[in-house]
Amino acid sequence: MKYSLVPLICAIAVLAGCAKESEVQCTTAAKETWQSEQSFQDALIAKGFVIDQFKVTPGNCYEIYGKNPQQEKVEIYFNPVDAAVVKEEKK
Repeated sequence: MKYSLVPLICAIAVLAGCAKESEVQCTTAAKETWQSEQSFQDALIAKGFVIDQFKVTPGNCYEIYGKNPQQEKVEIYFNPVDAAVVKEEKK
C-alpha cells in the first residue's frame, strides 16, 4: 500500500505555524528602555500581585505566573517598557 506524505507535511506545517502565531510579542523597543526586572516585580508586589515565577520571553515580554490582587491564579504577559498587560490568562 502506498501512502502520500503530502497530508503529513501539510499537518506539520500547520502546527509549526500555530506555534509561531501563539508567541506573544510585547515590544520591539530597545532593552535600555525597559524597566529593570527587579523594580518591575517590586511594583507588581506593591499592587498586591504574588509572583511565583518571573521570566523574560522570546517575544520581549515580562511574564509572571502567580496571583493577581484578587488572589486568582494567573499567567500575565506585560510590556516591559510601560507595564501594559498584553495578555492575561486566569488559571
